[in-house]
Amino acid sequence: METLRCDILVVGAGPAGSSAACAAARRGLVVLLVERRDKIGLPVRCAEFIPAPLLGEVDGGRDFIVQSVRGMRTILPDGGVTVTRAPGFMIRRDLLDQTLARVAEEKGARLMASTRVLRTEQGEVVIRRRRDSQEKRILAKVIIGADGPHSAVGRWIGSENRNLIPAVQWRVPLVSPVDHTEVYFDKDFYGGYGWLFPVGREANVGLGRKRRGFRDEPVGEVLGRFVSRLAEQGRVMRERIGTTAGWIPAEPVRKVINKNVLLVGDAAGHTHPITGAGVSQAVIGGQMAGKWAARAVGTGDLGLLAAYEKEWCELFAPVQERAHERRKSIEEDWDRLDTAIKTSWIAFREYYADP
Repeated sequence: METLRCDILVVGAGPAGSSAACAAARRGLVVLLVERRDKIGLPVRCAEFIPAPLLGEVDGGRDFIVQSVRGMRTILPDGGVTVTRAPGFMIRRDLLDQTLARVAEEKGARLMASTRVLRTEQGEVVIRRRRDSQEKRILAKVIIGADGPHSAVGRWIGSENRNLIPAVQWRVPLVSPVDHTEVYFDKDFYGGYGWLFPVGREANVGLGRKRRGFRDEPVGEVLGRFVSRLAEQGRVMRERIGTTAGWIPAEPVRKVINKNVLLVGDAAGHTHPITGAGVSQAVIGGQMAGKWAARAVGTGDLGLLAAYEKEWCELFAPVQERAHERRKSIEEDWDRLDTAIKTSWIAFREYYADP
């Protein structure tokens, strides 16, 4: 069996993986970036909003931007609306992922798409490329797992997401233009929320919702009623253009490094436990992971990988921990959602108050 050698193996070419590969390759390391999908970024499993400051972290053009967004509207169970200033952009997430992967290649990373990571054996990673079905081995000094919520790399090191929220999203036509993202809370949306995010003349309408019991309705059925409600209000048309589904991590901060392996992005649970937002953390965390992996390899000191976790925690851990505590609180008080929402959603001042 053929063995490929590299300094750093990155598993997963989403925003976290491509950012990590780029950061390491631009420092002169031999980087291999493997992705199981045939086409980078597809299928899209994202509501496709990014905050405005993230553009400063992305090279390679702006072709992925669809429209600007002025803020967020939070719609409460009683029909009340709170408007929050939150400028950002609605994007084509597939094009963003492809942009980040292209820049990583331009900096010197080798990209292998249609490649599945199978297992580890004697310190080597076994892969299989779809086009030839042949297994190959990779010997890497550092492995970065950026392979999503159900991370295989995470399983290897015993650091897995334990709290995943199922989400389903439909693409539907808009009746009229929208310049805010919209978040809807309802008692039927246990532990989550519904959303309407404009994408030009269309919208991503989705729903993330935890199960409360074995007799709960499937998320897709609840989403169908939500879309019908929006249609009756004259917001969207009932025509379904496309459907996507996925899992959203809602994790506390946990250890994501073991020897020469580290995790980043959804694989590490680096997703806001209340909002589900994760693209910014993926890009910035990926840059950190690639930087410290490169330094560890360059100096021969794998102990430097701990600096990645330390730097990430200094920037994101307080936000992550607060959100995780708020999530536990709102799930416990869901039957009193009208009052619990004020302390458990980012649009309200009470969310940021110390308990």
